[in-house]
Amino acid sequence: MADKDFDENEVPGGEDPEAQASGSDPQEGQEDAGDSGAEGEELTVDDILGASQNADAAAEDAVLADLESQLLNDLKRLQAEYANYRRRTEEQRELEIERAQGAVAKGLLPVLDDLDRAEKHGDLEEGSPFTAIAEKLRGVAEKMGLRTYGAAGELFDPQQHEAIFQAPTPGVTEPTILEVVEIGYRLGSVELRPAKVVVAVPAE
Repeated sequence: MADKDFDENEVPGGEDPEAQASGSDPQEGQEDAGDSGAEGEELTVDDILGASQNADAAAEDAVLADLESQLLNDLKRLQAEYANYRRRTEEQRELEIERAQGAVAKGLLPVLDDLDRAEKHGDLEEGSPFTAIAEKLRGVAEKMGLRTYGAAGELFDPQQHEAIFQAPTPGVTEPTILEVVEIGYRLGSVELRPAKVVVAVPAE
């Protein structure tokens, strides 16, 4: 026989019968793969986990910022309270010192009253030993911070003066100290004794 024998599985043209049966073109598969890649890049597991971690980190930063703000406000409040505490303590300490000094100064008041009366009666003669002692005693009281108040001609103040007598006086428009019977004394802000005075009041 002159014709060449063909293998049963061999198809003329060298084409694979399975390839023909599928009817698919290898180039078409490549084009389809290219088209799907062009439509959009798919997210990976790492991308999804990374996005979740970023959201958690942002929430944690917000919580930390809020906590830091609260701590800062608490610190400012404590500083203000401590400053107020120190101020009150210092004021209380100074007041207690004045009261303690006032208790000592009160013991001198009767002696100072005697000196004032002696001076009014002319018993304190200039240059006499008694006058020198009186000046020294008054100097000690002044160094302690002892101050007198209440003088004739001043307006009467019931918060500072004690009126022992009111004298209606023509020409007076406001209650005015007419005479100081007993001098008032203060030590700093502590009143040791109010001034006892005779008050001139408007005549009706």
